[in-house]
Amino acid sequence: MAATLSLNPGLQDASRLHRLTRNSDSITGSELGTLVGIGVIAAAVSTLVDLHLKVPGHAILKVIFPMSAGLALVPRRGAGTVLCVSALATALSLRFAGFGGSGLGFGALTSLTAIGPLLDWTLRHAKSSRSVYVGVMLAGLGANLAALLVRGTLKGFGLEHAGGRPLSIWLGQAAVSYTLCGIAAGLLSAFVWFCARSQDAREESPQ
Repeated sequence: MAATLSLNPGLQDASRLHRLTRNSDSITGSELGTLVGIGVIAAAVSTLVDLHLKVPGHAILKVIFPMSAGLALVPRRGAGTVLCVSALATALSLRFAGFGGSGLGFGALTSLTAIGPLLDWTLRHAKSSRSVYVGVMLAGLGANLAALLVRGTLKGFGLEHAGGRPLSIWLGQAAVSYTLCGIAAGLLSAFVWFCARSQDAREESPQ
């Protein structure tokens, strides 16, 4: 696990948060516990919190916002996957226990499953604040497009209602909405949890 969860210097430099991570490739118990705890929080928010937004695809914000905070606190390669495993296990437990009703549909469950590995992949070579912003944005977009694909496929087979609209109409509108929500949620999360400084500014700042 130590080899997998090695330090990601790009994330560490860009993080706005007080980091738990030591300058070591060996993960600590507090770091691991933080990742698991934030995964639990992400699942609870996704399942139980209703933002009351009637915009298809907005649920990605409830997923990527806490997950990005986890990476800002514990900037390690593979940390997103740990967050995802914890969140998925919690979400399924809540669902089987009868909490949240339909708060975690197939689309939200897909984005919750995909966002961690996508963040790990898009941020694996991050070396600047700009690359972190782009990476988080692309992860949000990718997770939302995966959710759109799953929902559209299920609707096509009649396994999920289309909100009273024909699939062709829903899909055209949802494709735009899911894309914009994924990009916006990623950029917002990156702006809140990571600094937007150039490489030169970081090098000139006092240590």
